[in-house]
Amino acid sequence: MKPLPQNSLTFIGTATTVLRLGPFTILTDPNFLHHGQWCYFGQGLFSRRRTEPALQPADLPPLSAVVLSHLHGDHFDRVAARELRRDVPVLTTHHAATRLGRRGFSSTVALRTWDEQTLNEDGATLTVTAVPARHGPGLLDRVLPPVMGSVLEYRSTPDGDPMRIYLSGDTVVHDQLATIHDRFPDLDLAAIHLGGTRAFGVLVTLDHRGGLELVNLLRPQRTVPIHFDDYGLFTSPVSNFLQAVHDHRASTRVHLLQRGESLPL
Repeated sequence: MKPLPQNSLTFIGTATTVLRLGPFTILTDPNFLHHGQWCYFGQGLFSRRRTEPALQPADLPPLSAVVLSHLHGDHFDRVAARELRRDVPVLTTHHAATRLGRRGFSSTVALRTWDEQTLNEDGATLTVTAVPARHGPGLLDRVLPPVMGSVLEYRSTPDGDPMRIYLSGDTVVHDQLATIHDRFPDLDLAAIHLGGTRAFGVLVTLDHRGGLELVNLLRPQRTVPIHFDDYGLFTSPVSNFLQAVHDHRASTRVHLLQRGESLPL
């Protein structure tokens, strides 16, 4: 694979992306299992991977941080646990930070909703804010691991205009999502987890209807769908989302990236 371009989002597969923003390189939700390998999601759910990720940990440039939405096997897998550097900062939920700390990851940063963590390098800043996400409705949300969405605000200079990127995490539509737009009304890009995953027959990630509702609510300038066809538990094709956005004339430009493809930012 060619070197990852600066100021870009590169889609690796599932919810795994690499964001290169000035001096910062951010890895999201690392899932490096190969095509055909089994993944344990949690809560007794298994699925075999249908796709091949665009790269492996050895192919990554040096990382500034990992932003991890939650600790499920399709978001932080056994390859990531084995091959990522133990001292890389992992910005994630308290649940995931505690468990990764037990595995030897020494620089986990536990974030609650609206907590911030700022990285500084060469006069540039990158602030990661944990925003509301909910993995399932009602009591099911208490069974599944806590999830965070994230907004990344990148400034190339201290007084520069920010670039704002939203990462949804595995969420369903819920009332608190509206508060994201209240806090961040001008999103440059949204990377949204789709797939229509179901646990015990109940929807626990956005399907095409939920994805459309989310982009209509947050109104990002551009949208990249991710987490949509890698496992058999993902039942809502991305084509349904693309059709829904087209039919309802959603006010966002959707970029469907192939694995290994980069979107300039």
